[in-house]
Amino acid sequence: MLRDAVATFAQNEIKPLVREMDENSQVDPDLLKSMFEHGLMGIEIDEEYGGAGMSFVSSLIAIEELSKVDAAVAVIADIQNTLSNTAFRTWGTKAQQAHYLSRFATDTICSFCLSEAGSGSDAFALKTKADKVGDDRYVLNGNKLWISQAREAGVFVVFANVDFDQKHRGITAFIVEADNPGIKVGKKEDKLGIRASSTCEVILDNCEVSADCVLGNVGEGYKIAIGLLNEGRIGIAAQMVGLAQGAFNAVMPYLHERKQFGQPIADFQGMRFQYAQLDTEIQAARLLTYNAARLRDAGLPFIKEAAQAKLYTSQVAEKSASRAIEWMGGVGYTKEFPVEKFYRDAKIGAIYEGTSNLQLETIAKLVQQDFK
Repeated sequence: MLRDAVATFAQNEIKPLVREMDENSQVDPDLLKSMFEHGLMGIEIDEEYGGAGMSFVSSLIAIEELSKVDAAVAVIADIQNTLSNTAFRTWGTKAQQAHYLSRFATDTICSFCLSEAGSGSDAFALKTKADKVGDDRYVLNGNKLWISQAREAGVFVVFANVDFDQKHRGITAFIVEADNPGIKVGKKEDKLGIRASSTCEVILDNCEVSADCVLGNVGEGYKIAIGLLNEGRIGIAAQMVGLAQGAFNAVMPYLHERKQFGQPIADFQGMRFQYAQLDTEIQAARLLTYNAARLRDAGLPFIKEAAQAKLYTSQVAEKSASRAIEWMGGVGYTKEFPVEKFYRDAKIGAIYEGTSNLQLETIAKLVQQDFK
């Protein structure tokens, strides 16, 4: 029922806006409002806070279905559900949960601010500083880069170091309201793909927050980041599965309609073997993703499976989108059909929330441990 409902929403409310949002590099504000109204931004948030009270697997189902139509819209729901909401559900105090989760489920985007110019894959090399002032205040200074949803966010989770001598053990997560005069959204990146999802610089200039705005405990920011990114990789995998399926769904009718040498392209054995292979790989990618999610929901180890899912699904998404363009020929290279956008959107899957090389390193480390 959830899958059907989200698929219907995506077809009716997102699909008509895809080209306009991509060209304007901006998500439609009314669409964002509708996503909240349909419960897509608070899937795992408890019903007492206005959420749907569903599972992690449910979040992935929604993300996959949205990605079949527009991966840019899907990543907005993905980050809200798998990073922001999870951060507050897991590490927030009761007061923080009551105040923020109700907003995240109903009307407020939360943006996750970790990356910096010198800390991408090496996330804990961040330079943003948090100085304690008195007993109950912190002042944050630094610049964050590549921050998704920064333009639309009403709340930011900012990672800063309270004590560089402690290295990563000084990293702390702070909750910052968008109307805080010490935080400013800077340059918006002009991106290849997922253009409707804003990616911006976030500038912290003597940004003052109270000690009550610490998420979790002081010095535990690195634990929060690691935990969230491990789960977030499964969310990106669901996005890539949906994208791969969306590109496949877009090209297959064309292969049956387009005729060459007196028969549909789809009937040539050379083509039949290609789409049979790709369909198999998409299904394998989907099973890897939902297996990782199943382990996470069951409270079992899932880090290796999450890395494998993100690695493989990003590869399959690129392949599916690329094949879709090739199979459609010249028209596939134009904006008349959606496959060129799937192709542009797919590339980010190998980069954000951990590059493919980092996933391979994680997998290798855990495989090695199994045989030591």
